[in-house]
Amino acid sequence: MASRPTAAFFDLDKTIIATSSSLAFSRPFHAGGLITRRAVLRTVYAQFVFLAGGADHDQMEKMRQFMSQLVAGWDVATVREIVADTLHNVVDPLVYEEAVSLIEEHRAAGRDIVIVSSSGTEVVEPIGEMLGADRVVATRLQIAEGRYTGEIEYYAYAEEKARAIAQLAAERGYDLAECYAYSDSITDVHMLEAVGHPCAVNPDRELRRVAESRDWPVLVFTRPVTLRSRVERVARPTLATLAVGGALTVGGMLWASARRRRMSV
Repeated sequence: MASRPTAAFFDLDKTIIATSSSLAFSRPFHAGGLITRRAVLRTVYAQFVFLAGGADHDQMEKMRQFMSQLVAGWDVATVREIVADTLHNVVDPLVYEEAVSLIEEHRAAGRDIVIVSSSGTEVVEPIGEMLGADRVVATRLQIAEGRYTGEIEYYAYAEEKARAIAQLAAERGYDLAECYAYSDSITDVHMLEAVGHPCAVNPDRELRRVAESRDWPVLVFTRPVTLRSRVERVARPTLATLAVGGALTVGGMLWASARRRRMSV
């Protein structure tokens, strides 16, 4: 009997990238005329709090309210244009080398790569595309007449991440017992519990305590790199490439083996 498909589910902020993906765009949004300098300073402070100690439920709720109020009235097309134009400049130095390598390993093993993030789709989807993710689950902001209303249509947070994973598993046939999940935050403990192979990455104090009590692996990512230098290795396969992300490595091994045989003849 054929085995069921599997996936690796990744949180984004402080798991794949070394910052908050939404807050990281505060300066480009300011340059684009969307937010004031005062708002930029507030996001810088929120970024510091997020990086220094993680974010518990109360902090995440405050951040959610702040961000949803901040974007009220913004033109959706302008936001997407700014993200597209500045994505590499903002995200490039912030992608963890260890996370990119892990994505490569899972893709080489035939697993789907799914990013599950509380940040907005406008930011998460382009980052997911750069990383070659197969699917993205992210927060959706309500839009009316081409502008954000300041309300949230779908919030990919806490238990909702686990529900989204279960729904994807039902749709795609994933064997969750053989799937992997990675996150840094105690707010994602439900997401981690949803799979057979949970891993804590740069965990906050509460998640570290849970991980240690349950014998979950604890990974420490410390090497932010430029995504441009790695994106070709992680890019989704095309018809011109082999189906597995690690196929180039395998092909090189086969070529070297064939060359050695020819030389020995």
